[in-house]
Amino acid sequence: MESIQEQLINAKNARKSISGLNDAEKQQILQRLAAVIMDHTDEIIAENVKDRQKMDPADPKLDRLVLNAERIAGLSESLIDVSNLADPTNVLLSENTMSNGLFIQKKTVALGVVGVIYESRPNVTIDVAALCIRSGNVCLLRGGQDADHTNKYIVGLIRDVLLEFGLDRNIVQQLPADRKYILDILHAEKYIDVVIPRGSNQLIEFVRNNALVPVIETGAGVCHTYVEKTAVIDDAVRVVVNAKVSRPSVCNALDTVLVDREIAAFFLKKLAPLFIPYNVEIFADEDSYKLLHSMNYPLLNLAAPEDYGREFLDFKCSLKIMDSTEQALGHISEFSSKHSEAIITQDMEKAENFLNQVDAAAVYLNASTRFTDGQVFGLGAEIGISTQKLHARGPFALEKLVTEKWIIKGEGQTR
Repeated sequence: MESIQEQLINAKNARKSISGLNDAEKQQILQRLAAVIMDHTDEIIAENVKDRQKMDPADPKLDRLVLNAERIAGLSESLIDVSNLADPTNVLLSENTMSNGLFIQKKTVALGVVGVIYESRPNVTIDVAALCIRSGNVCLLRGGQDADHTNKYIVGLIRDVLLEFGLDRNIVQQLPADRKYILDILHAEKYIDVVIPRGSNQLIEFVRNNALVPVIETGAGVCHTYVEKTAVIDDAVRVVVNAKVSRPSVCNALDTVLVDREIAAFFLKKLAPLFIPYNVEIFADEDSYKLLHSMNYPLLNLAAPEDYGREFLDFKCSLKIMDSTEQALGHISEFSSKHSEAIITQDMEKAENFLNQVDAAAVYLNASTRFTDGQVFGLGAEIGISTQKLHARGPFALEKLVTEKWIIKGEGQTR
């Protein structure tokens, strides 16, 4: 492994190679990579198995690590999707001729060198590389130790494709997974233009508190679903079950169920039997605890204060009974991570109030929070879900991997 200093220098130097590509060439690279990924499905799975063997099979986070034939095919399709998106660079945003004759334009340009620090998910390796290549950026990938075998193999394939096109393979590099290098990445403002952390609250907080390089956060998800008293109960139950159990280890999975007192008993009577097969552990407030206890729900705990505002990433959730929509809004305001929040209701006045008042990157009416995903939103792929408000919010995808440049043309004007 090269030293990280050498990798940083190589990344900076690789900017020239990728900046010279035109739109069609970037498309061709991603389309070729899509084919290469499919051709090497068996080898990717073999490397992925090595990583999986290091994790407890009972750990729900194992699902985030797995790459099987179906998921690899999905990654190949996402490469094609990204290649078909419009190039976000060199877009003319404005132009004007001033009274002194200066001609001023504003255009979009690539960010430069993008560093991404992420955990467990080898699909991020493909997604980030694809988005960076399409937008003319160099990327430095620091994946977690859990997926190190898989990441190394995938990055090797990407670099081979870059060489095939006569490009600097250092357009995409994998940095060491060893945690001792993280501070070196965060302090490399001379070489890295932006750092994007994707993972746990701990990781994001560490990056935010220690980075000298500008940071774009992709935040953890503490996602609520509020079942208002006019909700169609069967629909509400179906949405809540999907949001919790379809993939509990991802950031858009449900963490807290808020239910109106008027329908709580009926709602929980229908919800509980559907949670039991998944062994969903519930941390309930006193009122909902009594209801579920009377139903003999097997995995039941009395909620502690810290169970609200908690990202479970597991077959677990907290539950609380609400007396009004205003109370639900207050609870979400206090405990939300500003990722994805939902209301299930037939009262359109309350729905609009919820959608307008809740401060989150994505707000839902009568639908599962599991849809918060760049690919689902038609963005091809994403680096993560940004929960901050500057530059990018929500699915952080191709369109946000650019910044602006002012171009001024004159004929000898002075000031």
